[in-house]
Amino acid sequence: MNPATTPARRGPDGAAPRTVVLLSGGLDSATVAAWALHQGHRVTALSIDYGQRHAVELAAAARVASALGITDRLVIRVDLAACGGSALVDAAIAVPKDRPAADIAAGIPVTYVPARNTVFLALALAVAETRGAGAIALGINAIDYSGYPDCRPEFVAAFARLAALATKAGVEGRPVEILAPLVRMSKAEIVRLGLELGLDHSLTTSCYDPEASGRPCRRCDACQLREAGFSAAGAVDPLLARGPG
Repeated sequence: MNPATTPARRGPDGAAPRTVVLLSGGLDSATVAAWALHQGHRVTALSIDYGQRHAVELAAAARVASALGITDRLVIRVDLAACGGSALVDAAIAVPKDRPAADIAAGIPVTYVPARNTVFLALALAVAETRGAGAIALGINAIDYSGYPDCRPEFVAAFARLAALATKAGVEGRPVEILAPLVRMSKAEIVRLGLELGLDHSLTTSCYDPEASGRPCRRCDACQLREAGFSAAGAVDPLLARGPG
């Protein structure tokens, strides 16, 4: 089923559901935010400032939220750079560039941030309980991705079980649902879905090692996956045509 046509669950009073969307400012998370709004969800956008070297994504998240009309937005600071171990939080570790597609698809690269999605979902779960949200939505993808273990359907299912066990809402029979509508979609399919939803892709960013201006390097794994996705979708990436929005 196309996730764009999946109906949103409504509450017993018929009210639109409240959903916390993890919005990084990237292509996938922006598509999920647009999808949730299209389905009638009332969206709380949650962005995480975790010490990432590509902190320009926080500005992109703000742009996307504003363009989509999302007014309930939080930014939470968690210093994952203190843990190190990833090129995305440690300037001493180089971001891989110019890797062949076969290498990108093999193994776990140094851009993997240990426990990042587990931490993000735990924070989103806290926000969901305080906001009375019935779901958390995130843009993880298990097809066109860089081998991250926390981007798989098995991870989503495991965290959903944890959410049901570890929260007041879960104990009371109202477990927070974990939505990953893009998890089995290719990058080209995600691009097409965004276009169908009217998402302005020029507001997003994907690069792991952008210039200070936000302009993408076009050489890291994330840039290559994005460019290949737009090409396969038969679309032009406006970010490359005009620079960051």
